[in-house]
Amino acid sequence: MKAILALEDGTWFEGESFTGPGETGGEAIFNTGMTGYQEILTDPSYTGQMVCMTYPLIGNYGITEEDIESDKIHVSGFIVKECCKKPSNWRSVMPLHEYLQKAGVMGIEGIDTRALTRHLRVNGAMRGIISTEELDPVKLAAKAAALPTMEGCNLADQVSPDTAYTWKDSKPCPIDVTGGFKWTSDRPHLVVIDYGTKWNILRLLDEQGFEIVGVPSSFSEKQIRDLEPDALFLSNGPGDPAVLTHAVETAKALCQDYPTAGICLGHQILGQALGGKAFKLKFGHHGCNHPVMDMETEKIEISSQNHGFCVDISGCSDLVMTHKNLNDETLEGFAHKSKPIIAIQFHPEAAPGPHDSCYFFSRFRDMVKDQIGK
Repeated sequence: MKAILALEDGTWFEGESFTGPGETGGEAIFNTGMTGYQEILTDPSYTGQMVCMTYPLIGNYGITEEDIESDKIHVSGFIVKECCKKPSNWRSVMPLHEYLQKAGVMGIEGIDTRALTRHLRVNGAMRGIISTEELDPVKLAAKAAALPTMEGCNLADQVSPDTAYTWKDSKPCPIDVTGGFKWTSDRPHLVVIDYGTKWNILRLLDEQGFEIVGVPSSFSEKQIRDLEPDALFLSNGPGDPAVLTHAVETAKALCQDYPTAGICLGHQILGQALGGKAFKLKFGHHGCNHPVMDMETEKIEISSQNHGFCVDISGCSDLVMTHKNLNDETLEGFAHKSKPIIAIQFHPEAAPGPHDSCYFFSRFRDMVKDQIGK
């Protein structure tokens, strides 16, 4: 079925829908990962975005139930050179196109993804529309230009859970904490403020020995303190960190009293809470091959990344850069000079990989142990 992808600047591509008729829009970005499409689709950080995969064949190992990062697909559209309709993988439960169809998410194939990637690389991420219903590129480009921009968009509150939960049997289990809450073990008690967390973050925190309670982004400072945690963790998530005033103020108050860590959006929220400023990147960092340097060891790590914003801490005398992006030298991690606070912009929990930075979770665990003695 013929489909058109049109960008807000008038650039357009003709392809075929591999998910049936429809129309969808969002910020068009590219991801350079050769694998991991299922994790990308189910990562809440991609809410409001149409993802173009630079690797030419996507879907060849199908969909596996064990590899999801949340309870649903979050991308608004999926753009590939070719969708594999007959995957080869003993774990696969369905092909990619059926997975997207079941979720009502549009996919387009057959376009020149190299040309699209280069266009976004040169001109920056921009709004776009995929449609089988309106095939006039000029009209579609006008529709794309009328979409909300990612800047100023609060998406974290949209994907944050409605209720608190515990992590049990490799999935979130909703709980009611309004009448009080009792921890069930003597493991370190960790509250995860969930702005759209990937499940692999929770898996790895659980493996480090934390007892986890996740809470919605709407929770107040008092509600979190009433849970009597030993430590705090700020999750990844989508959208513009500069508009998350509640999250920033809550983090500012709480990180003074608890060992605290953050990943991706959590890193940006913590950075702002400690005096930094968030800003939009030209085309963002999306992929699993980004070189990052650990400033203390000078070790170079290959990292998985997914963010369109960054934070500037150059004016924060209490913070020190711990990690730097070697492609554009933007901030990839920081630590407080005197308080137990660490954060990184990239994804150490990356699935399917790379796993160079997985030590972040044990580093956080050691930091918590040093502070609370357990």
